[in-house]
Amino acid sequence: MKILDGKKLSQKIKEQIKAEVEDLKQHHGITPGLAVILVGDDPASHTYVKMKAKACKEVGFYSIVHEMPDDISQEKIEDTIKMMNKNPNIDGILVQLPLPPHIDTTRILELIDPAKDVDGFHPYNFGRLMQGLETFAPCTPLGVMELLKEYSINPQGLDVCVVGASNIVGKPMAALLLNANATVDICHIYTKDLQSHTKRADMVVVGVGKPSLITADMVKDGVIIIDIGINRLDDGRLVGDVDFEEVSKKASYITPVPGGVGPMTIAMLLQNTLKAAKKRITD
Repeated sequence: MKILDGKKLSQKIKEQIKAEVEDLKQHHGITPGLAVILVGDDPASHTYVKMKAKACKEVGFYSIVHEMPDDISQEKIEDTIKMMNKNPNIDGILVQLPLPPHIDTTRILELIDPAKDVDGFHPYNFGRLMQGLETFAPCTPLGVMELLKEYSINPQGLDVCVVGASNIVGKPMAALLLNANATVDICHIYTKDLQSHTKRADMVVVGVGKPSLITADMVKDGVIIIDIGINRLDDGRLVGDVDFEEVSKKASYITPVPGGVGPMTIAMLLQNTLKAAKKRITD
């Protein structure tokens, strides 16, 4: 069994990005800029945004966080996005989810300029992803693909079971794997017999937010496990959606939680923002 170390790989990617940012500044006078909209007081959202801001500083990005109260109007968020769409110094716009119930999240995400949609959530970018075209892919699934590449795991021809069908993780994950010529099976909350799907898979990718959802009896020997879930237990421990202790005994490769896919998500956000900034050279 081999651990897929996302923490180590993310650091390697950040070092590469830092070097490219220095080159952009020196030869083109460009500093990549990332703007974040943070609404409300959700502790997890604030933690994630702080981590993103810290990562931006590490690689030499300009970053700004627009903090807004929980009762902010739809119009004011939209006005902020329109302003950032026009700002030539902002290459990437990120809206920290979830937004309060009174906000139309779909409308907010669709308002972001697709060229600055570094989260890869805009329907334009998602459509291009589905067709295998050049685009911004959502950061978590993209991070998974980078991990597989780093460890020379080729999805081509593998039977892959993706557990979870969200627009942020499950669906784009399935699309990226399909584009890599894997045979993809997508399961979700209405799947009748989850074990019948996971048991025959060469690779199981899970991200639903349910501790120990995937147990050892649900997977075959030699399986590749990608655990995207992150859950905090009552005792304070962070765990994924997989029973790591038992499943790791059967797996050929497995991602830990924490330290697996999580760090890769932020690394891919930086990578997407750098990619957007580079377009300034040709525009």
